[in-house]
Amino acid sequence: MKHNPISDFLYQLFALIIAIIIVHAVYITIVRPNANAILAEQRIQQEEGRGYEVKRSVFIVIKDFEQEACFILALWAMAIIGLKTKIALHERRLLTQSLLKVAPGTSILPEDTRQYARPLQALSHEEREYLLPRALLAALQRFGSTADIQDVSSAIKEVCDTESDRLDAELSMIRYIIWAIPSIGFIGTVRGIGEALGQAHRAVEGDIVGVTVSLGVAFNSTFIALIISIFIMFLMHQLQLMQERLVLDTQHYCDVNLLRHLQVR
Repeated sequence: MKHNPISDFLYQLFALIIAIIIVHAVYITIVRPNANAILAEQRIQQEEGRGYEVKRSVFIVIKDFEQEACFILALWAMAIIGLKTKIALHERRLLTQSLLKVAPGTSILPEDTRQYARPLQALSHEEREYLLPRALLAALQRFGSTADIQDVSSAIKEVCDTESDRLDAELSMIRYIIWAIPSIGFIGTVRGIGEALGQAHRAVEGDIVGVTVSLGVAFNSTFIALIISIFIMFLMHQLQLMQERLVLDTQHYCDVNLLRHLQVR
């Protein structure tokens, strides 16, 4: 399906804004208050000289800005994947419909192409932009003008190949997000190690809370980033598989429902 670049840009922009609002709201109302409470309790226990157990809380693991940024990017990528999945599912529904309505054993001659093209042209503007109607219309128009079945097959392949290239190109933003998430995690690792080294003198004096918190930032940020990246990569590959199957099934549909009925006198 052809898309308006401006509408795609606006959708991605609003999806990013909504992701920022949702994730940041969860962080300031739930995650950081709980993480700060746990850290404050540990510090009090250390200052009182009591032995304490360092809690491996999920709030501590995800509390930092790098993890928040990773969740924002993940939610943004999921919104983009969700839209493309919805479009692919709508296109697949057309494969179950008899758009040409060619009876078994019927032959389509070059002069019949306009008759069979009318139901396709009667579709809504949105449905006409889907891959299957575009491939069928291109095939019928090519057959009506050239009366060459091999040329029709080439026309269908050209439309499907172009669509495949376009779908692959539109995944570039998702690929960028998948690359950016681990990169943000590594930034958190560098920041955490730097802060830990800056507080090494406190650890020598017996105050190890600051060093442990900074090291937690270092390792937790990369840990969360890699998990999120693996999850988003899985979703992207599922979407890519769905799109590739759509293109292949469209070619098969055209072969079975159109090409085998074409006949030249």
